[in-house]
Amino acid sequence: MREVRIKDTLSGELRPLEAGAVGIYACGPTVYSRIHVGNARAYVVPMLLRRYLEREGYEPTLVINVTDVNDKIYAAAREAGVPSGDHAREMTRVYVEDTDRLGLGRPDHEPLATETIPEIVELIETLIAGEHAYESGGDVYFRVRTFPGYGRLSNRDADQMDQGEEAGTAQLKEDPLDFALWKARKDDEDTSWPSPWGEGRPGWHIECSAMAEKFLGADFAIHGGGTDLVFPHHENEIAQTEAARGVPLARTWMHEGMVTIGPEAKMAKSEGNVFLLHEALDRHGGEAVVAFLISGHYRQPIAFGTDALEQAVAGNERLRDFFRAAERANGEPDEAVVAIRERFYEALADDFNTPRAMAEVFDLVREGHRRALPGAHAALEEMLSVLGLERLAEAAGEATDPEAEALLAQRDEARAAGDFARADSLRDELADRGYDVRDTPAGGKLVPRG
Repeated sequence: MREVRIKDTLSGELRPLEAGAVGIYACGPTVYSRIHVGNARAYVVPMLLRRYLEREGYEPTLVINVTDVNDKIYAAAREAGVPSGDHAREMTRVYVEDTDRLGLGRPDHEPLATETIPEIVELIETLIAGEHAYESGGDVYFRVRTFPGYGRLSNRDADQMDQGEEAGTAQLKEDPLDFALWKARKDDEDTSWPSPWGEGRPGWHIECSAMAEKFLGADFAIHGGGTDLVFPHHENEIAQTEAARGVPLARTWMHEGMVTIGPEAKMAKSEGNVFLLHEALDRHGGEAVVAFLISGHYRQPIAFGTDALEQAVAGNERLRDFFRAAERANGEPDEAVVAIRERFYEALADDFNTPRAMAEVFDLVREGHRRALPGAHAALEEMLSVLGLERLAEAAGEATDPEAEALLAQRDEARAAGDFARADSLRDELADRGYDVRDTPAGGKLVPRG
C-alpha cells in the first residue's frame, strides 16, 4: 500500500492518509436547477479519489449530500409555479440522471437534508446547551465569538467577515458575525418542520455538519468541496461540529478549484455563464467531460470552453485508437510498462495529481505504438479504469451497428446541407439506440454510451 498524501487547506501541508477506513464527505449540489460542468468537478474528483484509494488497498466510504431545502429552491419553485418539495425532488432526479451519465457509479451515501432533520435539531440543541447558540424570533444563531479558532480555514480576521445572510436578520443577532442554524418559517415558504423553536427549516451550514456526522462520525479523514465553499460554508461547519462535539470535523480539507469561463470568472448560475452538464454530455459524452475535468490539478482553476472539450475528445480518440490498432503483445510486462505504471500511481499518491497521471497514460500509448510492448494493453485498461475512462477500452472493441452507421451518414448529410434540426433529430435517435456522436474533421463518429 502506497502512502497517499493530500494537501490540507487548513494547515497548508501534505497530509498522509492513515491505512484502513477513510471517510470522505463532499458537499453536493443545492438542487434548485440542473447542475453545470463546474458543479460536476465536485462530483468527479471525490468519485475518482474513492476508486484510487480502493485500488491502493484503503477502505473508503464516500458521502456526497444533496441540499434539497434552501432559499434558492423556494424561489425557483415559486417561479416555476410548483411546490418547493416537488421542485427539489425533480431537480434531484435529474441530478442523479446527469451524473449517472458520467459513468462513474454512485457515492456510498447520498443523504438529503430533508431526511436529516432529527439529527440537525439534536445538533442545534447541543450547541444551545453549550451556550454556543441562541434562539431569537424563532431563528437560532451560532455565537461565532465563542469559538476561538474561527477564521483559521479561510485565514480571515473574524471582524472582516460577512456571512452574507438574507436581509432583515441583523436585528435578530447578538453579533453581525453570527450565522443561522435554524430559520423560522416565512409566509411565502411552503415547506417547514416542527422544532423546539417553532416551525421552520435548517440553515445551510448545519445541514452538512449533521449529514457528515450521521454517516462518518464527527471526526473523519477528508472533507471536500469547491474553493468557493471555504468561507462561509466550511468555516461554519468546523465551528459548529467542533463546538458541539469537541473534536475536529475532518483531518484533511481538500478543495477543488473553480471551473472558469475566460481568465477570471468562475462558472456559476448566479453569473449567468453556465454550461449545463447534460448539454456537455449530449454534445461530447461522459468520457470527454471526465477527461476535461481531470486535465488540470484538482486544486487549480480550469478554463472551460468548446476547445477544451474538443481537446479532451481528441485525446480520448487517441486512447481508443491504441486499442484498435496497437498490437497486443504476450508475455511478462515490459520494463517500460512497469515503470510507467509505477509513475502513474505515484502521481496519484502525490496529492491526486491527475494531469501527471494522464501524462503517463499517453507515454504508454506512444511507447506502445513504437513497438510491441508486452503488458501495455492490460496496464492501460487498469490505469483508465482508475480514472473513470474504462469505457474507452470497451467501446474500441465493439462491433459496428449498420443501422446506426446509416443514421450517422444521414446526419452528416443533414449537417452538410445546413438542416440542423434534422441533424439534431438524428442525433437524438442515435442516443436512443445507445450511441453518442463525436464530430471530427472527417465527419461524425459513433461512440457507444456506457
